[in-house]
Amino acid sequence: MTGSIEPKAQGPLLTLKVHEQFQKARRAGAAELTCSLDLDRTMTSVTLDESGWTWQAQRYPHLQKCKERTVYYWSDGEFAPVSRFSSSLIKLVPTQWGPPTFEIDGIKMLVSEKISPYQDAQTKVALIEPRGKVILDTCGGLGYFAVWCLADAAARIISFEKNPDVIWLRGLNPWSPAVGGALSLTQGDVAEKIVELPDASVDAILHDPPRFGIAGELYSQEFYDQLARVLKRGGRMFHYTGSPNKLTTGRDVPNEVAARLKRSGLKARPHGDGVLASKGGR
Repeated sequence: MTGSIEPKAQGPLLTLKVHEQFQKARRAGAAELTCSLDLDRTMTSVTLDESGWTWQAQRYPHLQKCKERTVYYWSDGEFAPVSRFSSSLIKLVPTQWGPPTFEIDGIKMLVSEKISPYQDAQTKVALIEPRGKVILDTCGGLGYFAVWCLADAAARIISFEKNPDVIWLRGLNPWSPAVGGALSLTQGDVAEKIVELPDASVDAILHDPPRFGIAGELYSQEFYDQLARVLKRGGRMFHYTGSPNKLTTGRDVPNEVAARLKRSGLKARPHGDGVLASKGGR
């Protein structure tokens, strides 16, 4: 691990799990509690009584109500949900694994039911072998791909994220990597920004777009042609697709994507829940 993925220094984060630990301690008359205030990254101790609790020399009130599937942060003297509504409702969602996922209008953006989204990202990143490479991370999200690229000593990660509210979530998520050093993050639409990247300028690509119905342009032949253009010969790409509509319509999205990538000049085949591609026959 590198220093850039150490827990961030920030205020306490509360979830229903932590709230219930506080309630249990209060009922038992305990004056001290060991718990996690950073979504299970680390453990810490707080002192508490009936009117509130103290952590790192600051006093906080007990939550009166705590909703399931919600993360709360300290803002302007009170605990507020880590959520925003601009064009869409976006929120950080706790998981049983510790690292959170996030939702946009109720649609979960990262897997979390059967595996931690953090560990899922590690498995996918391993497919492109990041060490020493320049990597294009097309849809940065919470930055979990970038975490594992940094952990495996990638030379540089060029990351884009279209939604400014997602970048705001990253700033509150202790599992997201700090920007700087090898990691750059640009707020912008990669479908527009990619034309600014030089030909053959990246060694590998991680492409984890929202589902087709939300961001169809990121599955287009035109965009795939751009991905092929910026990828060096011998370079690898993993494209997450999932299998949307497979049960209801029989649609085979991974094979559809692989066919488009082949038309862009890449060697491509379905792999797990996505497509693995390479340039130059590797």
